[in-house]
Amino acid sequence: MECDEKLVRFRQAHLNPFNKQPGQGQHDQEAGDDLSCRDSLLGLSHGDPRFQCSERVMDLGLAEDHFSRPVGLFLASDIQQLRQAIEECKQVILELPEHSERQKDAVVRLIHLRLKLQELKDPSEDEPNIRVLLEHRFYKEKSKSVKQTCDKCNAIIWGLIQTWYTCTGCYYRCHSKCLNLITKPCVRSKVSHQAEYELSICPETGLDSQDYRCAECRAPISLRGVPSEARQCDYTGLYYCGNCHWNDLAIIPARVIHNWDFEPRKVSRCSMRYLALMVSRPVLKLREINPLLFNYVEELVEIRKLRQDILLMKPYFITCKEAMEARLLLQLQDRQHFVENDEMYSLQDLVDIQAGRLSCSLAEIHTLFAKHIKLDCERCQAKGFVCELCKEGDVLFPFDSHTSVCTDCSAVFHRDCYYDNSTTCPRCARLSLRKQSLFRGPSAEEQA
Repeated sequence: MECDEKLVRFRQAHLNPFNKQPGQGQHDQEAGDDLSCRDSLLGLSHGDPRFQCSERVMDLGLAEDHFSRPVGLFLASDIQQLRQAIEECKQVILELPEHSERQKDAVVRLIHLRLKLQELKDPSEDEPNIRVLLEHRFYKEKSKSVKQTCDKCNAIIWGLIQTWYTCTGCYYRCHSKCLNLITKPCVRSKVSHQAEYELSICPETGLDSQDYRCAECRAPISLRGVPSEARQCDYTGLYYCGNCHWNDLAIIPARVIHNWDFEPRKVSRCSMRYLALMVSRPVLKLREINPLLFNYVEELVEIRKLRQDILLMKPYFITCKEAMEARLLLQLQDRQHFVENDEMYSLQDLVDIQAGRLSCSLAEIHTLFAKHIKLDCERCQAKGFVCELCKEGDVLFPFDSHTSVCTDCSAVFHRDCYYDNSTTCPRCARLSLRKQSLFRGPSAEEQA
């Protein structure tokens, strides 16, 4: 008897879920609708025997906390199934009432499905920290909060769940999965081997010369936008597709040199990176490219005079111990070419001249250098000149505005004295007499 009672109690506690009572029809129908909706969100089919399970088990699987573990993702592990579940979930969201609880739950499920799909596409296995490819030197980024855009696939890089790399040379960014698809070599190699600008304004040759293909990836393009829109780069004059030309804006060197035009123009991604790397390189010789520019831009004449004066000050600093200890020449460490010549300019120099920044900063440095030579340092003062024509006035230096310098012996005179006396330079005459005496001396001894 005791065994029979235990058996009855066991059967009552484990009722068959398929034995329905008359009062449960409507409730079971609503529960069935919920189950079918949930199955559609997960991309499951009722006809698939792999996913057939009891009602009690399905309730347990779908009643979990969504933020502890994505609902149903333990079943949809295949990429194709996840894509199907995402499409069905989006369709269900559109059909559900707006701002309803069921629609909010469906949106949460859709987010988790997409995250799971992205994880399968870009697995989180250990990636190497350094990758060298086509002269690119890629370093794996550790930042997880910064949102970037992949230069290869034009998609967003989600740092929390994706591995991405940045080239230390040209700052090319891409997913780890896109590394092997890169076909463009690093732009820094071109800058290192052939650092020069295109000095023709938008040298267009026509889309037919490119065979109606992108100049970089060779994808089909056309002006009508079918199959892809053709976008012209104002720097190279070539046409690119939307993936290689993002309508970035940059200052074109040719327009600056020929027209003094600093308006940014649309350029391709490759040209954008090249111009960014070249902006501080002194490769522009304005006197040869466009000498008439100095007649129309007064700031260029002022900058040229300041640079010439700094070159005249440089010998004083090289031979001065105090100047070397104070490292005065490091005031121009960002523009090293200013202490080497007065002809070469970088694009950044021209941009700063147009904005008025370079004139002010260079005038301050010029004043600091002149103060050291003429007031602070006795050694530098001792290297000054006295006008040998009038033999009056203060000590002169070659960078003074009221002086003139002899081109042969580098002697310094007052400008008015130098041009008023049309005779030869006294120092040059003295040096020539000394040379003649040196030549006459040995010949006279031989005759004796």
